[in-house]
Amino acid sequence: MPKQTPSQTVGPFFAYGLTPEAYGRTGVAGNNLLTDSTQGERIRIEGVVYDGNGAPVSDAMLEIWQANAAGRYDHPEDNRDEVAADPGFHGFGRTGTDAEGRFHFDTIKPGPVPGRGNSLQAPHISLTLFSRGMPNHTFTRIYFPDETDANATDPVLALAPADRRETLVATRLDRSGQPVYRFDIHLQGEQETVFFDA
Repeated sequence: MPKQTPSQTVGPFFAYGLTPEAYGRTGVAGNNLLTDSTQGERIRIEGVVYDGNGAPVSDAMLEIWQANAAGRYDHPEDNRDEVAADPGFHGFGRTGTDAEGRFHFDTIKPGPVPGRGNSLQAPHISLTLFSRGMPNHTFTRIYFPDETDANATDPVLALAPADRRETLVATRLDRSGQPVYRFDIHLQGEQETVFFDA
C-alpha cells in the first residue's frame, strides 16, 4: 500500500516544523496570544477536533486570526486611525491537538470589525484547520454566545443555514473567574461544523 505524500493530504505532514512546541522547541506562533500589555478581556478558547466517526483527531493543526479588543487587525491594510491599535497583541496563533484531540488558545475577546459595504461583523475569531486525510485545509469561524444581537446581523454567519449556525457559536463556561469558550470541531457527520470557502 502506498504511503501518504504531501500531495495526498494537507497534513500536518511536517508537524515538527509547524507545531514544534510539542517537541520542546519554539515555533513562529503558539497558543498563547497574550503579553503582559495586551488590552481587553482575557479568554480561553478550548475544544476537541472530531473526525466523521466521532473519534478525536490527535494530530490536527489549528491557526487563528483575529482583531484586537477594539476591533482592529494587526495588519498593514487595517489603517483605520479611528480604531486603537494594540502593540501588545498580534492576533495570530497556532497549535496542534493532543492525543485526545484537544486544543486551546489563550487570547482576548475581539471587537467587532467592518464587513462588506456598511455592515458590521460580530466579534469572531477566524480559524483554519489542517488535518490528515484532508486534501485542503478548511476555514471556519468562532462566534460568541454572549453577542446575540451582533450575531443576528452578522453577514457571514447569515450565510450558514439557520439550523447549522449553532455549530459556529461557542459555549461559554466560567472557570476560576476566567471566561472559557468551548468550541468543538466536527469534520463530518450530523454535527459537522460549518466550513467556508476562502
